[in-house]
Amino acid sequence: MDELYLYARAGCHLCGDTRRALVLLLAERRAAGLPSPTLVERDIDTNDDWQRAFMTAIPVVELGGERLELATSLSRIRRLLANVLDAPAAAARG
Repeated sequence: MDELYLYARAGCHLCGDTRRALVLLLAERRAAGLPSPTLVERDIDTNDDWQRAFMTAIPVVELGGERLELATSLSRIRRLLANVLDAPAAAARG
């Protein structure tokens, strides 16, 4: 299963909000028996390429090649998870 990446930086309150939302959504998915990737946080200040790419777009959530910039909406994050994780499973059953 793919890892779920959160690109963030220390002191970013929006990043903290998104982190908490991801933890909640992943726990909901596990409780419902749905695929739930491992959350990996990447501090953009530790990598010049990440900093250049994401400085004006954090928090950024990435999963399975799909990227959501300014990821602050619970519904948008939930939709990303469903689109990446649930659509392939439904297609395989189809």
